[in-house]
Amino acid sequence: MISTVSALPEVITDPADERVADFRDLVAGDRRPGTERGTGPIIVEGVPAVERLLASPYPVRTVFGIPGRVAALDLPAGVAAYEADRWVLSDVIGFRLTRGVLASADRLPPLDLDAMITGPDPAAPRRLAVLEGLNDHENIGSIARSAVALGIDGLLLDPACADPLYRRCVRVSMGHVLTLPIAVLGGWPADLARLHDAGYCTVALTPAADAVDVADVDPRAHPRTAVLLGAEGPGLTPAAQQAAQVRARIPMRSGVDSLGVAAAAAIAFATLR
Repeated sequence: MISTVSALPEVITDPADERVADFRDLVAGDRRPGTERGTGPIIVEGVPAVERLLASPYPVRTVFGIPGRVAALDLPAGVAAYEADRWVLSDVIGFRLTRGVLASADRLPPLDLDAMITGPDPAAPRRLAVLEGLNDHENIGSIARSAVALGIDGLLLDPACADPLYRRCVRVSMGHVLTLPIAVLGGWPADLARLHDAGYCTVALTPAADAVDVADVDPRAHPRTAVLLGAEGPGLTPAAQQAAQVRARIPMRSGVDSLGVAAAAAIAFATLR
């Protein structure tokens, strides 16, 4: 029988070694200067997140960490694995890594929206999160983590959203974002009509007083639901709210006008479960 376990990691002693170039100077960002947003390898930090990467569809390129941490992972054969002492590791990535291990992976071609949403149950995602204008990587990562925990099956983004596979997003999501199907709604917000055609009830989250209580939106009446979330501060645009079928709010104590988008997302996901 052929073993599926990779060989022991090779030792890196020179921070300039090209074999770990995917991880060089991560303080400056995941992608090299002059390259487009959403390009370059996916960077994953920490054992739990790397394990989720290994279980995801994204092809792993390289794993790099301190002695013992890489060897303890159940890496498939063919994955390049390297280890270095913490000082060399810090010199490569540009900061002290407390999680002990990183991995890089190739991106996949964008998902086709119609192929994602028009399949028969249970193949098509029943519940979606739709993000408009979110440019904070930590908010996206937090939303992705809550989405997986609370039964959201896919993530849709308008063209203005930040890269959901950026290192900070992946880190904050604890790698859970790698398990979510992701597609971009290129025609925003007109593409919401494609969700309606596929049987989704679109629920736009807003603090507006004339919106219905989110608890009054009965998820049992809507086999497929998509929750719309806007950027921190401005929220969903009027155009997005008008394109949605339902405008819903989270009731709050007097004097508090809104929640942070990540907290609001978690409440909405749980309420509409």
